[in-house]
Amino acid sequence: MIQWICRVIAVAILGLASVSSAQDKPADATAVANSDASMEKSVQQLAALVKKSVVVVTFRGRDGERQGLGSGFIVDPNGLIATNLHVIGEGRPISVELQDGRKFDATAVEATERSHDLAILRIDAKNLPALPLGNSDELQDGQPIVAIGNPVGLERSVVSGVLSGRREIDGRTMLQVAMPIERGNSGGPLLDLRGHVHGILTLKSLKTENLGFAMPVNALKPLLASPNPVPMSRWFTIGVLDPDEWKALPGGRWRQRAGRLLVDGRGGGLGGRSLCLSTMDSPTIPFEMAVEVKFDPNDGAAGLVFHADGGDKHYGFYPSNGGMRLSRFDGPDFNAWKVLREIRTPYLNKSGWNWLKVRVEKGRIQCFVNDELVIDEADKEYTTGKVGLCKFRQTEAEFKGFHVAPTISRSQPTTETIDRVSKVIAQLSSDAGLSTAAESLTSEGEDGIAVLEAQAVKLEQQAARARKLAANLQLKRTLTEFQKVLTSKDERIDLLRGGLLISRLDNPELEIEAYIKDVERHARRVQADLPKDATEVAKLTALNRYLFDEQGFHGSRTDYDNRSNSYLNEVLDDREGLPISLSVLYIEIAQQMGLNVVGVGMPQQFMVRHEPREGASQLIDVFNRGKLLSKEDAKKIFESLSDEPWRDSYLDTTPPHLILERMLRNLLSTAAEVQDAERMLRYVQATLIINPDSDRDRFFRAVLCYRTQQWEQAKADVQWLREHETNLSDQAIDDLAGAIDRDSQK
Repeated sequence: MIQWICRVIAVAILGLASVSSAQDKPADATAVANSDASMEKSVQQLAALVKKSVVVVTFRGRDGERQGLGSGFIVDPNGLIATNLHVIGEGRPISVELQDGRKFDATAVEATERSHDLAILRIDAKNLPALPLGNSDELQDGQPIVAIGNPVGLERSVVSGVLSGRREIDGRTMLQVAMPIERGNSGGPLLDLRGHVHGILTLKSLKTENLGFAMPVNALKPLLASPNPVPMSRWFTIGVLDPDEWKALPGGRWRQRAGRLLVDGRGGGLGGRSLCLSTMDSPTIPFEMAVEVKFDPNDGAAGLVFHADGGDKHYGFYPSNGGMRLSRFDGPDFNAWKVLREIRTPYLNKSGWNWLKVRVEKGRIQCFVNDELVIDEADKEYTTGKVGLCKFRQTEAEFKGFHVAPTISRSQPTTETIDRVSKVIAQLSSDAGLSTAAESLTSEGEDGIAVLEAQAVKLEQQAARARKLAANLQLKRTLTEFQKVLTSKDERIDLLRGGLLISRLDNPELEIEAYIKDVERHARRVQADLPKDATEVAKLTALNRYLFDEQGFHGSRTDYDNRSNSYLNEVLDDREGLPISLSVLYIEIAQQMGLNVVGVGMPQQFMVRHEPREGASQLIDVFNRGKLLSKEDAKKIFESLSDEPWRDSYLDTTPPHLILERMLRNLLSTAAEVQDAERMLRYVQATLIINPDSDRDRFFRAVLCYRTQQWEQAKADVQWLREHETNLSDQAIDDLAGAIDRDSQK
């Protein structure tokens, strides 16, 4: 029932957001002829110059379909392409697509360096536009940089930012860049404003959405100087599954390394499901099966399958979204997916290895996580079939120790071993004592190592809880400030501050005062050349010229759904945004100039209206560079975006608190699309500050708190729903309350 509730909520939330859509328009990719490489260029000039040197890199799965996508760039006119090693995978056919549409299969992997996640491909092409390599050691903190890549399939997207520092990550010195890096950006070039490559985009930050990391280009130069070519005929044999032991079904990329099975890439089945079945004979009931698994991200889904028919029918036991599921798959579509049990358990490690075990008896399935029984279910739909492994969505997983036997048990360290190891850890005050400590534990053997790893997991969990507590305190601070904005004694709600606080929900380090001053500077600059007695029309004309012609603010068309377009700080930084975010900035700057500009919340496309002290009001489409609109123009825009009938009330003034609510619901929609419960919860909490009596949002928050194990708030919201008259089903509230009561006790 909870699964059904969550599905309903996801659909409902997506329906709450009023977000317009725009047709993609191809950027002008004309190269800048005879450009002087010593001169800095604008971002637009640089993009036009270098896009022809950026390529799309893909690899294909066993079924021949595209399975992975990333970026790369030309480093030699005779067919050398630089990218990340993780972009090309292992042992799979690799393709490179140039900007002009030509596609080439890689003929060789010219060089690789696993420790730096770098690779160079060779394709059979000549006279290619290679990018010049810079000296990454000379790149200065704060220096403007530009990245080009293929985020989530949006080919050759451009984003600008600055170098914010250098960081040690897994023993590698990497360039930290103040810009978002998404899937598909990996392997793309990081350039200075002269068009010289200084880095290869590699990682997105796990701490904040607007930081990424790039491998310095100086690490690539030794590979170019001393390549280690592997022809594709040999490359195809790397990491291939042993066909005597395993059979992977189409979708996902399974491989073997050092006795372990690794998988990534979205599967071809329901929910991105990918299966890898053992070739052993189907085990006879009763039996047990077990495996150790770790996965990324920490809410990923990967585990065991059994009674599999080699197609779409089987059972699965696996972590998913931070909990544990026992599911039965009866076919290829959504209606054939039955979640038998879904629970939250403290025994699941959110990072590192988890030991999963299933015991199958006649009509009974018992499921264990790290030696603890978490599910005991009666189901006898399937009684025979293959056993193996599974993973879902974009999860990357690693498995070891797969085992099937009549009974399976793990040997555990003795209490004495645990005590001895714990004492050594307690006495370890610095790295200087590591050698002596290791010597003292040599006699403990494998048990000693197991205890150390278990202790490390506990300490990591404590650190994770501390970080989560810090994030929670920051969130409460932001929500408290947001509430003050909405309950201000002033007649006018501070729309700019409220919008920036919404941005800080996801960017806790955001300096709000700095951006408020930035808006004030824009307002001063617009007025700098205006006479003191300038008319309102003159002021409005100057504002439009300054924002759209001189500063380049514009509506986002090629990357419309990127949530950065909803963050006011990023809209100010990048000069690109949604209709509503651009309109908020327009309203604020206009009002600082003494102009009465208000929001107009037309569904599908937000706009503004200038209401002068004298004369007729004027609709303005900020998304389209301040275009002046008539009522009929607005109606045509609406009808081009919606099948709903037009209403004149769509052009009513939208008060500031409803503008803030609409911004939150836009973000809520982006989080719902990827089922990010933590983000969804932040937005719903802020929305309830605006509408504390919203029964629908209370119910949403209760479900999201259930999913994130925030039991106290979940129970409080259910109690509120029971004490107030609502439009919700009593059965839905009772089902949710029962699930919260049951799972909060585990």
